[in-house]
Amino acid sequence: MTRRLAPFGFTAPDRSVATEFWVVRHGESTWNMDGRYQGQTDVPLSHVGVLQAASLAERLTGLHFDAVYTSDLIRASQTADAVAERLAGAPVVQPDYALREINVGELAGLVIADIRARYPEYLEALAQDSWTTRRPGGESMEDLFERCGAAFHRLRERHPGQRVLVFTHGGVVRVAVGLALGGVPAHAWSRLSVTNSSITRVLLGPDSGTLLGFNDDAHLENLLEATEADDVLGQSP
Repeated sequence: MTRRLAPFGFTAPDRSVATEFWVVRHGESTWNMDGRYQGQTDVPLSHVGVLQAASLAERLTGLHFDAVYTSDLIRASQTADAVAERLAGAPVVQPDYALREINVGELAGLVIADIRARYPEYLEALAQDSWTTRRPGGESMEDLFERCGAAFHRLRERHPGQRVLVFTHGGVVRVAVGLALGGVPAHAWSRLSVTNSSITRVLLGPDSGTLLGFNDDAHLENLLEATEADDVLGQSP
């Protein structure tokens, strides 16, 4: 049987073997609230983050997922726990170290004014090449893509034809988008704003992917805060 082609001749992933990922950024953390870069520092949710997680849980109540995974950092796992208990069957949340945010190295705990004063060369390099420039003592976006891309492919192979919920970080959401689109143009990463507790949906197959939805935060309409900035680029965290 001939496979049906999507517009412009693109062959969509075969859902019988592809995995549909719902990728959620954690709720606002206390360092998000303070404007501090956190990376892999283990920082809990703020009071607003708890409300964001509760709003997301209400939205997803009763939905079925074949598996639920989370970054092992507490801001992601707190968000995951708040949601998972409201899902059909209350699935077990499985932590995965590979789903951690980018390692920001020496930038951890700093605000953007500190970074501008102490690391001007890094910011200049980042402006020229946001893909391969490493945070001082940490990772680059390329490093993050390799690490988290391998994690998504591992989960895809584990869950063919299934729907999987992943709780993670803004940088990792960008990785999922890149995998779905077959890459993201060099300076487009900074334009992919990812709101706390937003949902991004991707369908990943062995040979191709599709972006199904990006940065869906409709459940936050009645909340005052929905932080977009993160630790990936040289912008305010």
